[in-house]
Amino acid sequence: MLAYTEARAKVIETVSARCGTPPSETVAVAEALGRVLAEPVVADRDYPPFDRSTRDGFAVRAADAGAVPAVLRCIGEARAGAAFAGEVGHGQCVQIMTGAPVPRGADAVVMLEHTAVAGERVTLHRAAHPGQNLVPRGSEARAGQVLMRPGLRLGFAELALAAQVGRAELGVFRRPRVAILSTGDEVVPVEAQPGPFEIRNSNSIALSAQVRLAGAEPVLLGNAPDREDRLQQCIERGLREDVLVLSGGVSAGKYDLVEAVLERLGTVACFDAVRIRPGRPAVFGVCGETFVFGLPGNPVSTMVTFELFVVPALDLLSGMPARPLATFRARLAAPVRQRAELTHFLPAEVRWEAGEPVVRELPWQGSGDIVALVQANAFLLVPETRLEWEAGEWVDVLPRRDRL
Repeated sequence: MLAYTEARAKVIETVSARCGTPPSETVAVAEALGRVLAEPVVADRDYPPFDRSTRDGFAVRAADAGAVPAVLRCIGEARAGAAFAGEVGHGQCVQIMTGAPVPRGADAVVMLEHTAVAGERVTLHRAAHPGQNLVPRGSEARAGQVLMRPGLRLGFAELALAAQVGRAELGVFRRPRVAILSTGDEVVPVEAQPGPFEIRNSNSIALSAQVRLAGAEPVLLGNAPDREDRLQQCIERGLREDVLVLSGGVSAGKYDLVEAVLERLGTVACFDAVRIRPGRPAVFGVCGETFVFGLPGNPVSTMVTFELFVVPALDLLSGMPARPLATFRARLAAPVRQRAELTHFLPAEVRWEAGEPVVRELPWQGSGDIVALVQANAFLLVPETRLEWEAGEWVDVLPRRDRL
């Protein structure tokens, strides 16, 4: 049985060795959120394309404002989108707005708050120096400079930059397709009225959301009953996609049939258990060209193991490096005690108190307790090497990507 870090490394190693560069496609920049860039984005001109004022005030020659108070004559105005046509000479200034181009001859901007205006007469009460309150032309980027390279996941700032340089469309890698299949006779569709011993298929809904958050495309296959023939049919359909994620049927019970069917279909298993709680009976393997993940059926286990093991695979299949697990340190609000020598991922709430993160384990009823997980914005990570922690100690926390 592997440690979760070893299992995660095995996923990254296996997928990296087998996946090539994904095919690319062109999409509108407004539709590219979360996609991975497949081509370089280059500056079409200098940025800013002119010396730009960062304050409302007066554009001046710094040599005229070295000693204060200094009195200058205002000869015009510069506003965003409209430059002053003339040139600032000795003893002169131009009123300027934030974002406007700095006029020729001026090399500094004095903030409006540091001046007194009487008609054309402007008195400066704060000395100026060259470059004050302006951004020089080309200081952000030069024309022809590569601003974003392939393999970058596109967020709102990246899309803004692409739009700024005139890229109405972007070449991005195709999103990996992820088949999602839940298993179990007790599982019924979300819209169904369950019997007294049945549950609705919440796992498929959660996994579909997690797939989308990871930048991939979910393919919902519904639920397979605990019959080998029907389960095999559903798995065979899922194997047409880049990734197949199953939930349930991977433990050691009489009706846990997933591993037997996968083996019969030629799946090469990389691991079938991980030293974690929740999520110990997690499975990863390769069947033909498809990467297969068998995740435990209890919802919290399913969500945790997806984050640990499926997300890095989807990163790689999307055309980018696998992102590191985004843990951070927080101070424990109360003692934590665990018994099993496993790494625990406990539903937790992180708050900021006096400027530092404080984490508290939430009461929960085990890996089937979605109600408790809704109250959590993170998982408290308790390593297998040390199961008892005191209040005030610093511990590792794994954020819920959709909440924190």
